[in-house]
Amino acid sequence: MASIIVYLLLITLIMISSNTSPSTAQGGPPSPGYNPSSRFRSLGFNQGFRNLWGPQHQRLDQDSLTIWLDKTTGSGFKSLQSYRSGYFGAAIKLQSGYTAGLSNSQDHPGNHDEIDIEFLGTTPGKPYTLQTNVYIRGSGDGHLIGRELKFHLWFDPTQDFHNYAILWTPSEIIFLVDDVPIRRYPRKNDATFPLRPMYLYGSIWDASSWATEDGKYKADYHYQPFVGRYKNFKLAGCTTNGPTSCTPPSASPSPSGGLSQQQISAMQWVQRNNLVYNYCNDPKRDHTQIPEC
Repeated sequence: MASIIVYLLLITLIMISSNTSPSTAQGGPPSPGYNPSSRFRSLGFNQGFRNLWGPQHQRLDQDSLTIWLDKTTGSGFKSLQSYRSGYFGAAIKLQSGYTAGLSNSQDHPGNHDEIDIEFLGTTPGKPYTLQTNVYIRGSGDGHLIGRELKFHLWFDPTQDFHNYAILWTPSEIIFLVDDVPIRRYPRKNDATFPLRPMYLYGSIWDASSWATEDGKYKADYHYQPFVGRYKNFKLAGCTTNGPTSCTPPSASPSPSGGLSQQQISAMQWVQRNNLVYNYCNDPKRDHTQIPEC
């Protein structure tokens, strides 16, 4: 079974550091004109998920889930069902201060697919980086090829809850922040698009050996515990065991999918002003392995 690591979570997983800074645009992006999150009802954590590991570092208070990492362990959770497509979201509030050297990922070696939203750890005075990533594994040789786009957000994600979501359909993957599309990854061919059933995961753990600027900054447990908070969970789509006639949801006003021109304009604003790394533009990458670029 493949795994959808829609991490919707906390802190550090950085594969290639970037010294590029976003432009100092004022305010946030223009309105996308449509709020896909409003189409999907929220569900309680126990309605859609279960603890995967570190239950002693996971607390559920009514509609809010808190997970944390200290020097003993982190914590993770997993959806009850696997999916063939769908909308996956949560409202998340991050910890401020020193959060370097931590990862919100779970290691799935070998043959697997992933669609990721990840928050990369930071040090005081520096902004969080939101990383989107797509892995496609068909050969099982264990050689993973990341497709990372990294953004600095137009708000402070430690001050309040914000909504982060992924829409995965048979034709495209759309990453959204507060209903603003920030990235669209189209299906150009089967070899560069995840097509197998996937679960939804979230976790936090120590990744000092490689996270936060290629391991430059390590987890400092003087700042423990490292905490992530979630609420407003949303899982909507076609489950693996559901009817084959199931139609995946749409991220736009059009039931047939695709983004509206207003949504595209908002996405272009974010990529123009807040994008800090694009794997397609990285001269260190082997571009024969990323033909979609």
